[in-house]
Amino acid sequence: MIDVKEIRKHFKIYEKYPDLCYLDSAASALKLKEVVDSEVNYLNYNGTNVHRGVYKLSYDATNSYEETREVVAKFLNAKSDEIVFTRGCSDALNMFATSYGLNFLKKGDEIISSELEHHSSQMPWLNVSQKTGATIKYIPLENDQITIQNFKKVLTKNTKIVALTHVSNVLGYITPLKEIIKLAHEVGAIVIVDAAQSIPHMKVDVKELDCDALAFSAHKMMGPTGVGVLYAKKKLLNLMPPRDFGGDMAEDVYLDHMTYKDAPYKFETGTPMISEVIALKEAIKFLDNVGLDNIYNHEKYLRDLAIKGLKEIPNVIIYNEDCPTGIISFNIKGTHPHDAASVYDNNNICLRAGHHCAELVMHHLNVIGTLRASFYIYNDEEDVKKFIEATKEASEFFKMFMED
Repeated sequence: MIDVKEIRKHFKIYEKYPDLCYLDSAASALKLKEVVDSEVNYLNYNGTNVHRGVYKLSYDATNSYEETREVVAKFLNAKSDEIVFTRGCSDALNMFATSYGLNFLKKGDEIISSELEHHSSQMPWLNVSQKTGATIKYIPLENDQITIQNFKKVLTKNTKIVALTHVSNVLGYITPLKEIIKLAHEVGAIVIVDAAQSIPHMKVDVKELDCDALAFSAHKMMGPTGVGVLYAKKKLLNLMPPRDFGGDMAEDVYLDHMTYKDAPYKFETGTPMISEVIALKEAIKFLDNVGLDNIYNHEKYLRDLAIKGLKEIPNVIIYNEDCPTGIISFNIKGTHPHDAASVYDNNNICLRAGHHCAELVMHHLNVIGTLRASFYIYNDEEDVKKFIEATKEASEFFKMFMED
């Protein structure tokens, strides 16, 4: 079991807001004290650039930066030269789509996506399809989920890319990736995974999945904002041209031609997010220390407790009652989610309202948006209680307008 009181000691925000009920970790997690301290330490006592200076301070900064690459690689069961640091998960997904998709896809090729995708997973490939003439196809959902059987319906010998979420940021369902990847590889397709909602909550082994590429962000795992990771198999990274050009990624530059460094460095031009990358390792160390299985089970326990309470409240519509992760999407009948969210805010409860950058899901559900509560390591039963009480209040309040 997770001792939430001990966990919260690692988050200074609870010192200022001891009654905070934060249920929006699917958007961005609270920040660990160790992460903040790491960033501040670099900024205060180093502040030099990486991969450039031959003096000790720059060497120390480079060493700390590259240590994180090793930590991330171990966390994913990858090799360090398969880890590219980006400006976030969206940037990583766009980098892969731009570098691989625009250069290697053509008319007649097919891309497979789904209606469960975050915009950052679907839109880059929609852009690739429009620019290359490749066709983008969507897996028919069954009970709002991706199934192997329905994946087979859209998979053909012309499939070149499969771009799917690991865990839906709206409905929380887990995609059966291992089986999908195996089937995709049988027709020679490349699979890229949006792991923004899975990496912070469950163990992800890229070798076991055998995915070709995978992306996630640091800020959803209690790390810094502005930094993400693109993992890709080394043979792919070697094949892909850089998306951006400039300092530190070049090997030799002449008037009429240029050469690049080996991956991953050819994808990391300019001064990178140094303090953020260095601090990311602290978040990973914390997750490893607590244990991802413990985190997953803790979130699932809180979610099941919340679902039980929500089902007893009139006019509450739950869209993912049987989801296995810590995300709940719901609405108050007849009420715009933004209006309902104000009740939670008045009760010092932070949760998300809107389309969650996943409008395809909203079209599929035939709603303009949803309320979303998402649980994480620092939430407890008291948070669930506050959430349920606020939902009762919202249901009662907006019921008056429905009756009118």
